[in-house]
Amino acid sequence: MIQLHTLQTVLPGQAYPLGATVYPNGVNFSIFSNCAGLDLLLFDEPDAPKPSCIIPLDSKLNRTYYYWHVFVPGIGTGQVYAYRAYGPYLPERGIRFDGSKVLLDPYAPAIVNWENYSREAAIPFGVDNCAQALRGVVLDTSTYDWEEDKPLQTPFAKTIVYELHVDAFTRHPSSGVAPHKRGTFAGLIEKIPYLKELGITAVELLPIHQFDPQDARPGLHNYWGYSTVGFFAPHHGYSSQSDPLGPVNEFRDLVKALHRAGIEVILDVVYNHSAEGSHDGPTLSFKGLANKAYYILEKNKAYYSNYSGCGNTLRANNPMVARMIVDSLCYWASQMHVDGFRFDLAAVLARDEFGHPTVFSPVLWAIETSPALVATKVIAEAWDAAGLYAVGGFIGNAQRFAEWNGPFRDDVRRFVKGDEGAIAHLANRIMGSPDLYPQLDYQPYRSINFITCHDGFTMNDLVSYNIKHNEANKEDNGDGANDNYSWNCGVEGETSDPTIEALRLRQIKNFFTILFCSQGTPMLLMGDEIRRTQRGNNNAYCQDNELSWFDWSQIEKNADLLRFVKGLIQFTQSLESFAQERVLAVMDGGHKPHIYWHGVKLGQPDWSYYSHSLAFSLRYPEHQENLHFILNAYWEPLSFELPLLANGEQWYRIIDTALPSPDDCCDRQTAPVVKGNMYQAQGRSAIVLMGLGNKD
Repeated sequence: MIQLHTLQTVLPGQAYPLGATVYPNGVNFSIFSNCAGLDLLLFDEPDAPKPSCIIPLDSKLNRTYYYWHVFVPGIGTGQVYAYRAYGPYLPERGIRFDGSKVLLDPYAPAIVNWENYSREAAIPFGVDNCAQALRGVVLDTSTYDWEEDKPLQTPFAKTIVYELHVDAFTRHPSSGVAPHKRGTFAGLIEKIPYLKELGITAVELLPIHQFDPQDARPGLHNYWGYSTVGFFAPHHGYSSQSDPLGPVNEFRDLVKALHRAGIEVILDVVYNHSAEGSHDGPTLSFKGLANKAYYILEKNKAYYSNYSGCGNTLRANNPMVARMIVDSLCYWASQMHVDGFRFDLAAVLARDEFGHPTVFSPVLWAIETSPALVATKVIAEAWDAAGLYAVGGFIGNAQRFAEWNGPFRDDVRRFVKGDEGAIAHLANRIMGSPDLYPQLDYQPYRSINFITCHDGFTMNDLVSYNIKHNEANKEDNGDGANDNYSWNCGVEGETSDPTIEALRLRQIKNFFTILFCSQGTPMLLMGDEIRRTQRGNNNAYCQDNELSWFDWSQIEKNADLLRFVKGLIQFTQSLESFAQERVLAVMDGGHKPHIYWHGVKLGQPDWSYYSHSLAFSLRYPEHQENLHFILNAYWEPLSFELPLLANGEQWYRIIDTALPSPDDCCDRQTAPVVKGNMYQAQGRSAIVLMGLGNKD
């Protein structure tokens, strides 16, 4: 224990800024808590079983409002610290102070003692868990050399998003990454050339905020990371470095390397709940500091409202919690150079302090209008686990938030699968979903279009399974979505039948063609381009094994599909027709881009309930772009009339998913001319034609 005469050198400190702030002569600590008493604990080593110094804070000298603060001379970057908060334990009133529990600073930029951490030890009231508790690390962010790196600010209209899991991307032995770098930020750096060659302009990383891997059923891990412990700290498990600040430096190295390659970094952030779970969960930080402030509670305040489906719901529109969320975002944008954020279950943030839906959400409007965040991309998953669904109307007339377009996923799946009643919905999705976004000034690229994401089937499994197969999750196959709009093409799961395999590959190409040839910002899931499979598991959040990992040997096995996807991205990215900031005009728009709808006959689209095909022409005279698309989800061939071209142009076949590689996707130079005024589209196929002058 530190000697008393040393403690006398401690100064009162200041309330701002929150967290641990390094100064030339020491560190200022500040934390929000409505407790009756607070101790600051200092540790000599990250895994030390006991603190080397305990500094009791005086409620008169070291507290301003509900901010506790102290300045400790003679320490700096690398100092390990934590807190104990004292007060009544009255769960029936929503008060859960427990002085036996060591608490993590919500603003800690790095978190240590994972080797000894026990989630279970943080649960029983009155039982000291110091040796098994998490601690924060003091960090001076100003010393890192960014080498003039800056966020890229790529326009949404020119963005291709790739959703990936940091660990799963390089963990497989086939990755070629050195064993100590597999599953880390450093390992991901080595794979940047693959992303660049694929045509990706932004990676959307599944949660990299420090999360609790132990928040799962016995024998499993919380692998995806939707169980946040600290909103300012990178996940320690994603660092190849063993020192306490390794995760911070390695993440910054990753951002810098991605920016050099022209690839933005978007973080999947989870501000809707925390890792502390329900009333019977652990006390790690928020519960022990200010339970009623941090969480939405039921009328019986001993229990937590669960709009997240994960045991609790952060009280995001409490002023202090809203401040923490915005401070966290600003930290990642300014100090870590992150380009954007995807908000998990963002509709939770649109609930007021009591859980009621509200149009005026202080925290969301603070994000929308923050000058520190104005250059970042902000993307909402505009629903929550309690039924609040706000796609198309997220926080009223917000101008900056883009949205994950769930209806795009469902409607395109239904069409390609062959469901009836899908045509009119498909047309809206192709146009950027004007039915969902009727605002006159709506920009179509704010619709984040996707067929698959981490949550659900992979693209391969979408065409290989009729039902989910989640038995490995140990929840009796009761978890995960039941409505997947999937079709196994005749056999459930893996097959060696060449006919079924050919159909599955064609269906995957159909999905990709519609995804990239629709108005909006496309997002593809890690590994879909090489048919990554989870063997029918549509909720692999707890599967830290080959079920989740990217198998790099599949690149060679599925080289034809990878070539197709690369060519498709290159083609669409080269055209202004797919980078529109306004909704397309239907029919002739003069020099502006416009669209014509057709069926097998020109100008006669079949909008009937039983229709399975649609054709359309996309024209942008100002850029001399003339495109024609045929989508045939019918199981038999259909012949489609082609529009006449002027100025000596002819139709050239860019894409036909019914053809074998390399004829399935051609560039402009190698595309063959289409003879005549008809095109026979094979059953379940997608065709893209481009009007070009004589290439000779």
